[in-house]
Amino acid sequence: MTKPTLLRGRVLVVAGSDSGGGAGIQADIKAITALGAYATTAITALTAQDTLRVHGIHPVPPSFVRAQMVAVLSDIGADAIKTGMLGDAQTIEAVAGVLAAQNPKPPLVLDPVMIAKGGTRLLPEDALATLKRVLLPHASLLTPNVPEAEELAGMEIVDIASMHHAAEAMLTLGVPAVLLKGGHLPGDEVVDLLATEAGTQTFASPRIATRHTHGTGCTLASAIAAGLAQGLDLIDAVRRARAFVHAAIATAPGFGAGHGPLNHAITVDPSRIAALA
Repeated sequence: MTKPTLLRGRVLVVAGSDSGGGAGIQADIKAITALGAYATTAITALTAQDTLRVHGIHPVPPSFVRAQMVAVLSDIGADAIKTGMLGDAQTIEAVAGVLAAQNPKPPLVLDPVMIAKGGTRLLPEDALATLKRVLLPHASLLTPNVPEAEELAGMEIVDIASMHHAAEAMLTLGVPAVLLKGGHLPGDEVVDLLATEAGTQTFASPRIATRHTHGTGCTLASAIAAGLAQGLDLIDAVRRARAFVHAAIATAPGFGAGHGPLNHAITVDPSRIAALA
């Protein structure tokens, strides 16, 4: 029997559940596990969701979100934390309160989930101010897509030049690093910008012509968190995470009639599974 690989790095994910399995907590757990880290969770909401749209949202009370986080952190602990869909200002405040009590503080990858792929708004506009005020100060990395960055930076993003301006603007919100994802912009390449006080690094990869991109943001942020939890520096964590997402899109299983899920199992070797039988 092949000796199993030991999991390295603990990642606590605070996010909503996706019943379709392509985004949210489900994508987070798959990505973190696929990259050899250990995922724990605090679920903020249940969604009735498929590849076409979000059919319904059932929020989890903020006090219970807090209870999940405290239970995990007080026993298993975390080498990194990733937040996704938080849903409302009260939940954001509850999460920020738990983070404030951590000493030492694990790195926080903050994915500001605002709008679902199908267009459903997942963060009310009135909660955005709370996000900026109480949660951004805890973040090690902010990972907005173009629509999210437009709201956070308060400007229109239409090309690479305006991406640079928006990334610099978001650094003034109190975060030390911003990964602005350019997948929403047209072009044969997908360009992401990693901005820090030291400068901006550009990552580019060929665009894959596919509708199977559901959960790419969740997957990327969790993959980065896994890298940070495993001791990678930020640039290497971003580079590995982007390569993982690109491969997962390229080999997507083709499920669903809308924006289908990725192949999070791209790192799994079937021969090793067969050896366990």
